[in-house]
Amino acid sequence: MEEYMDMEKVWNTVQTSGFNIIAAVVILIVGRILVGIIAGVIQRQMVKRKAEDTLTKFLVSLTRIGLMTFVVIAAIRQLGVETNSFVAIIGAAGLAVGFALQGTLANFAAGVMLIIFKPFKVGDYVEGGGSAGTVDAVQIFNTIFKTPDNKKVIIPNSKLTGDNITNYSAMEQRRIDMVFGIGYDDDIKKAKATLERIIGEDERILKDPAPTVAVSELGDSSINFVVRPWVKTADYWAVYFDVTEKVKLTFDAEGISIPFPQRDIHMYQEEKAS
Repeated sequence: MEEYMDMEKVWNTVQTSGFNIIAAVVILIVGRILVGIIAGVIQRQMVKRKAEDTLTKFLVSLTRIGLMTFVVIAAIRQLGVETNSFVAIIGAAGLAVGFALQGTLANFAAGVMLIIFKPFKVGDYVEGGGSAGTVDAVQIFNTIFKTPDNKKVIIPNSKLTGDNITNYSAMEQRRIDMVFGIGYDDDIKKAKATLERIIGEDERILKDPAPTVAVSELGDSSINFVVRPWVKTADYWAVYFDVTEKVKLTFDAEGISIPFPQRDIHMYQEEKAS
């Protein structure tokens, strides 16, 4: 009788253990399927929203790892293993890794913000993080600029988001601010009409908003005009250089001087008493 009860106890234990093992396997299988479905939904939504491919892959992988960790813990718990200490170890390890990689995580978070809110895109000319250049790539941890003299500048994303960002390519139109000086002996009206003619002859300069040509300052050596035409952003530098050159050539042809800073020195000879 006692042997029968021992056998029954063993059989019950085997049945319970078998059930727990089967349940743990089911949890792993179903959990893996659900994780795949959730990761797939996240990936499709990010692709639909035209998120960066690097960010999409990273977040999908992070989602899979995080969810599968919970699935494995649930399966282990089903086997009767105490998981509280296991979870505590994972939490402590995660905290330690977080402290060790806080700079990297800050760059990652900043990269996500840049990709989501898009203060600039590839091809824009941007100033930020202590550098300026054309955006060559926006990556998870860094943003790459290409300077006008063809240098590659790699800027941590956290430095970009922690500073002012000036995007020179964001707007379709830009105003060019130029200053030209004439001599005090020159005809102001003639100089102004000449500047207005130069601006009006350039087809790249927009009529609306209207350009500004006005006397801005009576300087120490010159009368200064501000010339502020509006152009398409892509034409900014070409128009700036062309107008500057044309003003010089036209002023020379029209007999209008462009003075440079100068100082008159008067020398007095003192007569000696005889």
